[in-house]
Amino acid sequence: MPTDSSLVTALAEYRQRWPDEAPVVALFEALLGEAPAIEPALPFRRERLAGHFTASAWVVAADGVRTLLTHHRKLGLWLQPGGHADGDTELPRAALKEAEEETGLRGLRIEAGIFDLDRHWIPEHKGVPAHWHYDVRYIVRAGEDEDFVVSEESHALAWRDIAELAGDEAADASVRRMAQKWLKKQKGDGGN
Repeated sequence: MPTDSSLVTALAEYRQRWPDEAPVVALFEALLGEAPAIEPALPFRRERLAGHFTASAWVVAADGVRTLLTHHRKLGLWLQPGGHADGDTELPRAALKEAEEETGLRGLRIEAGIFDLDRHWIPEHKGVPAHWHYDVRYIVRAGEDEDFVVSEESHALAWRDIAELAGDEAADASVRRMAQKWLKKQKGDGGN
């Protein structure tokens, strides 16, 4: 089975940290296992409409209490920055690139290890059929400069208090989950 060994290892480590999410991890491992020997990057390409990997960044302010969310232009939701890997099998690199492009922040640093996994359905848009995104999410630390730039992919960007997001029933469920994971990580109760 042709695979990206660093992602195989990262998924195994994630399963160990979050054993209740083993069924989700299995979905990601199955997609990774489908990579053909002649084109191992296929599950990392948006053209694979049966589902493909994407990469996102949980951007955390230097104070550790806020995250930067984008009001996604296509989906109309407040979400973390992220997007298509476009064939890049190094998802941490893809997540960092997306964070830089979508926020305009300089001096971003990515932490090792997967922070969160989320498989979600993307509705049909401008002739692209509906499909699954297998989103691999990483913690990205912002520096002292918090001046962001709104990209074409967003209606707006905003720094949000993570503790408030954790209990905000109006927030996207996966954003609430990441906020809760971040708070556990800060207390030493889970995560990387």
